Parts: sequence; structure tokens; C-alpha cells
Amino acid sequence: MRPFRRVFAQGGADPGYRGGVTAPRLPLVIGHRGAPGYRPEHTRSSYELAIALGADAVEPDIVASRDGILVLRHENEISGTTDVASRAEFASRRTTKTIDGARQNGWFTEDFTWAELSTLRARERLPKIRQSSASFDLQAPIMRLSELLELLDRAREETGRPVGLVAEIKHAAYFESIGLPLDELVAAELTSAGWNSGDGRLIVESFEKTVLDQLRSRGIRSKNVFLLEAAGSPPDLVARFGAAADSYASFLTRDGLRMLRRDLEGISVDRRLILPRSDPDSKTASSTLVDDAHAAGLEIYCWTLRPENRFLDRPFRRGDDPSAFGEWQSDYALILATGIDGVFADQADLAIAARDAVFRSSVSRGTVGGSA
Repeated sequence: MRPFRRVFAQGGADPGYRGGVTAPRLPLVIGHRGAPGYRPEHTRSSYELAIALGADAVEPDIVASRDGILVLRHENEISGTTDVASRAEFASRRTTKTIDGARQNGWFTEDFTWAELSTLRARERLPKIRQSSASFDLQAPIMRLSELLELLDRAREETGRPVGLVAEIKHAAYFESIGLPLDELVAAELTSAGWNSGDGRLIVESFEKTVLDQLRSRGIRSKNVFLLEAAGSPPDLVARFGAAADSYASFLTRDGLRMLRRDLEGISVDRRLILPRSDPDSKTASSTLVDDAHAAGLEIYCWTLRPENRFLDRPFRRGDDPSAFGEWQSDYALILATGIDGVFADQADLAIAARDAVFRSSVSRGTVGGSA
């Protein structure tokens, strides 16, 4: 098991820690779209619950409305996460578009004003897997970014605990192509709301490095994190270079990671890249990516920790019901023990429990503060 190695900058260590002078940094637990394991994603109740469960930060996905309002949705196509398909007044808005090379049919945020979008109600994206969350369908409106920033500021005032924001900018090249530059809109929103103070609470991430560079040029003082898929190429590069675009894989080499460090503070990857498995029936796995990222001076995060059988590798599943919880504690522990800097989780409380268990094990083994 690898030790926790760095100073914890988000509020201190486990109160049971008694070893050494400096408390070790624990991996951040980031509420992925709030707490979608319990409430429909990107709703106020989902974010409030993530904060109550102890998440160190929350992660919204950011897209735009026709009138330039920043909206919190997993994608700009919203038929799977709202009631738009049942709204007769919006039936004519259904259309087919190509977004980042993928042809999609449905309803898109950029075809609605915020006033129209605000009348929609959110619903669970995975209702067959998360029936409990789906029981809250249509109870909440969708949110805009400004509302989440206000919620986080209020939570800090009420609890004294600074919950961070990990803002994911979605489809930036596409939105820029239709006259909705997300770098400009996001920079203006963050600055207006007082979230450009450089106090360490702000991380911005995207699958497109271009928009991260643009935000930095606009003076946004965030930690910038490049999201990397297991396959394919970044859409901004495909838009510019076509088939000659660099692949995501090219950035994950040691040379690629060192190059990224010139402009970025971190990377965030599909969990399969952290623990690739040569044997699908094995409960062990290994990867050098965490160490390689740290050697290049980058932080590294991964997505997404989920406890249901559907999302677990075969050795950690229990029974045949895809919605039942499997052996999530062991699965999470493998990830958390790599020395990773943060994890995205749909149920923040479960990730925190697993993190605390790994931390206590490190203390008992005397590996806290050592080297990998």
C-alpha cells in the first residue's frame, strides 16, 4: 500500500492522527455533480447534500443557454436529465446536431433562453440503477452557475468550512463556434462572484486544453486540470487539426506530462488509466501513472468512484443486480492507496469512509509521510 505523502491543505487530517509534526494530505473527495448517488445530479439538493456529507469540493458541468447564461448540466443535450421531452411547448426545438464529432438528437441548452430553461425540472439520469434518486424526479429546477457559487459562499459562512469548486467546462470549441465563448462567460461569472481571489478554492478542468489557456490569459487564478480520456483526441485539437490531432494517450507519456506542466497544475483521468487490469478476475492492479504525473510536477485526479455493481470491475461485484452495491470499499481502497491527489465520487460519504480507512491503515503501518 502506498502512503499519503503531501501536506493536506483542505482543513487538516483525520483527528485520530498523532504521528509526526505535519499532518499528511488526504486525497480530495470531490462531489461529482453534487451527490447524484442520492439526488438527481446538478440540483440544489444534490449539492447541498454533498456538502453536508463532507465533500471537500463539488464539481459542476458548465454549458450555456442561448442568451449566454452558464447552466449546470452534464451535457448541453438535456432530454436525459430534464422533463423537456414532455413539454409540448418545446416540441419544435427537438433537433439533430454534431457535438465534438458525435451526432446527437434531442434538445440543447443553446436553443433556449435561461428564462425557458428555468421552467424545466430535473430528473435522474440513471433511473434503473438509482431508483432512490429517481424518486426525487421533477421536484427541482435546473441551476445556473451563479446559484451554485452563492450556495458555496453561504455554506462557508454558516459552517466555516471552505468547500471548493471544481468547474468542468464542457464543449468549449463547439460553443465558441456558435458565438458562445465559454472562456469569456466563465471568467466574467467567476470574477463578478468573487471567485477569482486566488484563495485556493477554485479548480477549472476541461477535456480541451485551449479553454484552460484562454481562462489563464483572462486572469483567472485557478488551478487548471486537463481531463484525459482513455481513447480518442481532444475536441479542440480535432477542430483545428482533424485526423492529425494529438491523441489523449500522447499526453500521458512521461514527455507529454512534462510538457503539460508548463501550463497546467494537474490532470484528471478515467479510473481505468489508474488501475489497468491485465486479469479481469484479479483484485489487484498496478499503474505507474500516478508516480509519473507526480514526477512531472502535476497533481492527478480520477473519475468516478461509484459503488453499484454496474460500475465495479468483476471481482468486486456482489450478485447479479447491477444496481446493488458491490465490494466498493476494496475497490475504492485500491485507487486511494496509489497516492492520488483526489477522486470524484457520486456518494461523497462512501469515498470519505474509504479514504479514512486507508489513512488509518497507513498510520498503523507507519507509512504516513514516507515515499512511494
